[in-house]
Amino acid sequence: MRRRLPARCPAPALWAALALLAGAAEGAVPPPAPVQAPAALVPRPAQLLTGAGNFALSPHTPLVATGNAEVERIAGYFAELLSSSRGIRLAVERQADEAARPHGIAFRLDPAADATPESYRLQISPGSIGVAARTIPGLFYGAVTLWQLCGAPQAGVIRVPALSVNDAPRFRWRGVMLDSARHFQSPQFILRYIDWMALHKLNVLSWHLTDDQAWRLEIKKYPRLTSVGAWRVPAGRAAQHDLDPATGRPRLYGGFYSQEDVRRIVAHAAQRNVAIVPEIDLPGHTTAAIVAYPELGAAPAAPVAVPADWGIYPNVLNAEESTFVFLQNVLDEVLALFPGRYIHLGGDEVVKDQWQASARVQQRIRELGLANEAALHGYFAQRLSRYLEAHGRELIGWDEILEAGVPPGAVVVSWRGERGAVSAAAAGHDAVLAPDPTLYFDHRQGSGPGEPPGRGSLITVADVYRFNPLPGDLADHAEHLLGVQGNLWTEHVRTEERAAYMTYPRAAALAEVAWTQPQNIDLGDFMRRLPAQLERYRALGVPHSVDALAAPRSVAAGARHMSQDLKTCTEKLVLALEDDAPLAGPRAVFLIDVMDPCWIFPGVDLEHGARLTVAVGQVPFNFQLGNAVAGIKLNPPASAAGELEVRADNCAGAPIAALPLAPAVANDAVTALPPVSLPPRAGRHDLCFKFTQARLDPLWALDWVQVSR
Repeated sequence: MRRRLPARCPAPALWAALALLAGAAEGAVPPPAPVQAPAALVPRPAQLLTGAGNFALSPHTPLVATGNAEVERIAGYFAELLSSSRGIRLAVERQADEAARPHGIAFRLDPAADATPESYRLQISPGSIGVAARTIPGLFYGAVTLWQLCGAPQAGVIRVPALSVNDAPRFRWRGVMLDSARHFQSPQFILRYIDWMALHKLNVLSWHLTDDQAWRLEIKKYPRLTSVGAWRVPAGRAAQHDLDPATGRPRLYGGFYSQEDVRRIVAHAAQRNVAIVPEIDLPGHTTAAIVAYPELGAAPAAPVAVPADWGIYPNVLNAEESTFVFLQNVLDEVLALFPGRYIHLGGDEVVKDQWQASARVQQRIRELGLANEAALHGYFAQRLSRYLEAHGRELIGWDEILEAGVPPGAVVVSWRGERGAVSAAAAGHDAVLAPDPTLYFDHRQGSGPGEPPGRGSLITVADVYRFNPLPGDLADHAEHLLGVQGNLWTEHVRTEERAAYMTYPRAAALAEVAWTQPQNIDLGDFMRRLPAQLERYRALGVPHSVDALAAPRSVAAGARHMSQDLKTCTEKLVLALEDDAPLAGPRAVFLIDVMDPCWIFPGVDLEHGARLTVAVGQVPFNFQLGNAVAGIKLNPPASAAGELEVRADNCAGAPIAALPLAPAVANDAVTALPPVSLPPRAGRHDLCFKFTQARLDPLWALDWVQVSR
């Protein structure tokens, strides 16, 4: 699974800047000088030289914008950041000439400055601060850097260290992908998320708006896409019990973005130098659209409800001419809302079984002169790419479009490792690197039980920082690498706070990989600067992981060992899954291998026997795993409710204890089972925990284990 505003806003200018940078050779920035304390900047700039003394910034410091209204806006943005995080309010003065104000801060455009797009120059002395750039995006990033240098005030004054910075980015695509299809985030959160990206000099938000589980974008010509396709009943028994009194049916969950919401978000993003790339996923990942408009589907019987399972569904669009008219009408409204250069049309994980089984689709394949279903997959991309090109836009898709027959000029996002980018670049296509697992932010970033749900394996801040965006094979085609992107898939990231938590501080590491010149990449130095960035998060209220930098958790003898402290037996598909109950309030998070729900508690002292207490919960088995489900082996239960069996040393022998699950059957949340005694055995032993059950759904899960003398 890959996962794996006002009528016309300034976004086209941003894309023009990105296009200009496409011709800039990597390494055009002069060799760097060492970054020295106290400049704890993230990302690390290309050149920084420290000076003597500092500039005293107070509420009385003049803040001057020289030139046009856009310069004044950037100066105002700096003042807004300073007020929000440091409590010092500065008034912006606009002046036509470049006359210096004593002991003031000046923002200006400089036609003679470095021509590299998004570059800037920052000069700080005890007498003045100057921020200059050739372009507004560069001036914006100069404002971000200056804000980072402003620590907490003492006696109403901020001491800004004297230094000079000459800076420019390494890559022109510095992106984050946010999945709003699996869980709807409010427009207000999207605006804040863009703000937080901008503070890291990240400049592309790839916005995943449609998938099997929801269609989130209002399309006025086809209102059922959101009136039907934006809503579902969540998986699990608790949601089935949550009845809407108006209908007597389980309550629906979801939401969508109105076109007015989108215009406001796009305009705000342009002011933050962030370009938005919308993703409309097709021809697979389209179940929600097919539920809304069954005539789009390829199977004889269309699904009747938007599903709540995660994984890869078999549902695909048919190849009728009317379907392409539908898609072109949708794209017309998408193009009007998103003025940027790129439109993402997915193209990944297209299961072709329905095409193979459909006589009508097979007839269409012959009518179109195509060889097979793979060629039909390519036909979707090629035809819609031509439509976008006729409207001055470019198609971008996941790396599967390489196999389907990538259209000329299409951009490839490589998520299955780096090979997609290598193949695309070798064929002359631009590419973006977003490989699973390293740049997948839905993986846990800490090992503690306080971490939110997500994929079970760890991807730490250091893992992201160590990512090499130009491995050997790709280095030969570096001119085609637009940049890098971190992907936040939200199957298991239900809330807005968790979406931010899973993003930061890993996005800070990604930002440095994307911005900073390779000779300045230094993990030890980054980790020394990171605490200052976390302090900035706290000042602005940015949710972030508090476990990302923590030492491994140690558990005292006799204490509760959470499922995160245990080992899974085989690590086939390990996930940190949230309980489906209670509907309101905190829920337990279980670390579980859904292909082999089995846990190991290593090295338990059984010399004198032990008292064992266990807490268990149930989670819905809502996973579309295809034929792999047949490989999940369940131990048959001895009673109707089933048992939790405990074995010593391995998982194959006879149980040394069995805890009946009957007390937990009726509880949708966590239940502590009555304790049992484990018989004495010489030495220490690994304990294996595995449930017996007759069916997969719901899936029993271990919450915590306590062993005492």
